[in-house]
Amino acid sequence: MPLPPENGTPLHVATSITEPYCSPHSHVIRLPGIWLATLIANSLMIIEASLVSEPVRESVMATKRRPAFNPQAFLAKVGEGRSIANYGKDQTIFSQGDTANAVFYIQKGKVKVTVVSEQGKEAVVAILDANEFFGEACLAGQSQRITTATAMVDSLIMHLDKAAVVRVIHHEPAFSEMFISHLLGRTIRVEADLVDQLFNSSEKRLARLLLLLANFGKEGKPEPIIAKISQETLAEMIGTTRSRVSFFMNKFRKLGLIEYDGSIEAGIQVHSSLLNLVLHEQPEIRTNPVPPEERT
Repeated sequence: MPLPPENGTPLHVATSITEPYCSPHSHVIRLPGIWLATLIANSLMIIEASLVSEPVRESVMATKRRPAFNPQAFLAKVGEGRSIANYGKDQTIFSQGDTANAVFYIQKGKVKVTVVSEQGKEAVVAILDANEFFGEACLAGQSQRITTATAMVDSLIMHLDKAAVVRVIHHEPAFSEMFISHLLGRTIRVEADLVDQLFNSSEKRLARLLLLLANFGKEGKPEPIIAKISQETLAEMIGTTRSRVSFFMNKFRKLGLIEYDGSIEAGIQVHSSLLNLVLHEQPEIRTNPVPPEERT
């Protein structure tokens, strides 16, 4: 035990670093081991915090400075895994049987997607406009193309490597939202096409197709004049013959539902009154099956 001071003043031992340093005239004695250990520990904590927090601070500041991801800007510029090419009218973008390793995005133009059977019969699966994707089946494991994509007019197409699309889907929610919206819209369209094919007459199928080609029911204003398209293509899309298409097109024109001069390949003007033909007597989906005895 330490000795008391000579003047008889009681000895006070400081064990807290909050107490002041002792002066030569003070009777406060600080335990050097505890104080020094505490000081070193605090110093190390401060140094460690400064070394760790600086990169974190820089990372946070970098995150704050990072501009918001713009899917349209991403799809408009060449970059890692992205390239842009011009395709002339009737030029093939990819063919049935090709390796499927990329997704395509239409910046400008119009693309026809077709499939050919083993017997050589061709069918048009879809006609796509600007701001639409195609070839996305490669993301679901499709290794070979089952369709052929052809530019219907001079088109500007972006080629996106599969890996680049997967990467941006994983890291950019804005792009993921845009791409999922596209997939849902495509699924809804395919389902509607199937119902149309199963239940509607070829006349109604043609009317619906003309309205879709003129962008009725889509965002933005309808296009009053459909770009050049042949009767053969229309027949392939609705599953009928060219002669039937010609018959119905003449009927629509006489009724004032559409207008065109000479050949329809020069352009077709579609009127909103054509909607009445499609909306009339839509196929009814029964919630309660009709008993067999009531069926005719």
